[in-house]
Amino acid sequence: MFSSCLKKNNQLSIHKDSNISNVDIALFIDRIKSNIWAFGIPSWLFGITDRTIAAFADGYLSYIEAFQLFTASFFFVSWLYLKPDESFNSNDLDPSQYQEYIARTQANKLQVKKLHMISQEYILPFPYICQIYHLLNLKHLETVHNFSLNNLKIFQISHFQPTNTGGIIKFQTILDSPANPLRMWRQPIVEVDLILHTPYTVELSIPVYNNKRIIVIFNAFPLNDSEHHFFIDIYSDLEWPKPLLQIILHFASCLTLFEDLPYLRALADKNIGRLFKSSKASNHETALLFKRFVELYGSSGETTKLLEGSKER
Repeated sequence: MFSSCLKKNNQLSIHKDSNISNVDIALFIDRIKSNIWAFGIPSWLFGITDRTIAAFADGYLSYIEAFQLFTASFFFVSWLYLKPDESFNSNDLDPSQYQEYIARTQANKLQVKKLHMISQEYILPFPYICQIYHLLNLKHLETVHNFSLNNLKIFQISHFQPTNTGGIIKFQTILDSPANPLRMWRQPIVEVDLILHTPYTVELSIPVYNNKRIIVIFNAFPLNDSEHHFFIDIYSDLEWPKPLLQIILHFASCLTLFEDLPYLRALADKNIGRLFKSSKASNHETALLFKRFVELYGSSGETTKLLEGSKER
């Protein structure tokens, strides 16, 4: 689903540098036109509102004012119908480039329009490394989220694969309680994917039923030594009414974050920096992904680079 779309895009991007450049330019031009079109909507609405207020300010609507309102409304409706689509075709790019352009464009549309459910954004008064440790340590699902996940247990680690910028771990979870409300979402035993994409981005992929999934993308960016910016984006291909699903996901996300706060506070009070040294990182299988993070980014020098890199954003 979402992660597979990302993999497909990465595979399609492995071509000659000139091919990548041409396709990226085409996508960039499309984005510019879409942004101009989107900016035009509030501009037209402001103009129509301003004309309407001016027309009725004296309590009388003249023919000229009515004509102006009609004209502005007509152009606004026309503007809505002028929403730009892909402007490039097979004549503008060679066949391989055009296929890549179409595939990447369609994948982006699928992600943004169909799969995206909710977004949440927070500035949390805890060091960035606390959030990373929390996200990559599987045991917190059993302890910190004991209430919201209703005694969910990690059954076994089934797969671990390091990557150039992170790693992928697959683990099976089991719902012990027959009254666990999560049973309405998923089978009693499922295999969950946790992916470290970059030092800032973690993906949690949860199977639900009938090959449907809920994908949670966490982005954590250090602001300074004691704060970080935290983003939560949830994607899903569940065929539930979207407004209902959004309400449920917002509630679930807020609940889990509320459970996280005491845990993050406790981590901040400890000398968690020592865990970002390879010799101190746990060798337990539930901490394999965190250990991989430590191997790639865990030295004190790398941690400093992460903080400096975030300030440059």
